[in-house]
Amino acid sequence: MDLRAIAMGLTFALMWSSAFTSARIIVVDASPLFSLAMRFLISGVIGVLIARALGQTWRLTSGQWKATIVFGVCQNALYLGLNFVAMQWIEASLAAIIASTMPLLVALASLIVFREKIRPLGLLGLVAGVAGVGLIMGTRIGAGVDLVGVAFCGLGVLALTAATLALRGATSGGNFMMVVGLQMLIGSAVLFPAALTFETIRVDPSWPLAIAFIYTTLVPGLAATLIWVMLLNRIGAVRAATFHFLNPVFGVAIASILLGERLGMLDVVGVGIVTLGILAVQLSRQPATRTAPMAPGLSARAD
Repeated sequence: MDLRAIAMGLTFALMWSSAFTSARIIVVDASPLFSLAMRFLISGVIGVLIARALGQTWRLTSGQWKATIVFGVCQNALYLGLNFVAMQWIEASLAAIIASTMPLLVALASLIVFREKIRPLGLLGLVAGVAGVGLIMGTRIGAGVDLVGVAFCGLGVLALTAATLALRGATSGGNFMMVVGLQMLIGSAVLFPAALTFETIRVDPSWPLAIAFIYTTLVPGLAATLIWVMLLNRIGAVRAATFHFLNPVFGVAIASILLGERLGMLDVVGVGIVTLGILAVQLSRQPATRTAPMAPGLSARAD
């Protein structure tokens, strides 16, 4: 993994993790599904216009169309839609922790459903991740967390897990900005009818709402998704997913700094355990590096 890929991964993790805090700010003054649908509509239009300006086309490969539709529905509409709704009742830090379990769920499903072999380090990571989540949830339930909000976040991360498992390697083929823009428009097309059906549309104008909406539209919404698609194409899904181990740390830290959400000692310990568990799982899934025999007199070089 080169330095550019590392920089892309760190930037993605920071942007993606910040979305939970901005979403929490938005749902205070606006109905969640409607605001998310508007965000995707604006992001999608901007993405498609930028793609066209760059000479990209919507003549995607069959794999890209499949990825665009599935992620548009599962990631943008279901995963983020359910998270936005849940954010009315639970803190951004807890939503970030639940969402960060996606790599653990992918590894667990690969083990159970697809019978993929997992190394001892991966099994240890799974056990640690489950233990860390259990520690955090036990603390939060004891403090009276809203279980409906937790359930919505859980359903959302399951939808994202299913999409991730279904679309391995389906993002290659170029036209990355077009793929991102079309994903946003598909999410918007699904969410607008859902908003009209399930919620009373409300928008209470305020500066925090305006700033959070603009930020989440351009940064986690458009820029982070583009970086993620480019990272997948550059280093592959398995290596790229390693950066998800930073999400619980970044998500909790940003929520604490900007929203003043307090964390108990058990929360901090739980986040640390989950983070290490995700890292262990992702490292265990890295392909083994084969070292070629060196001729006498030659030394190894680290790239």
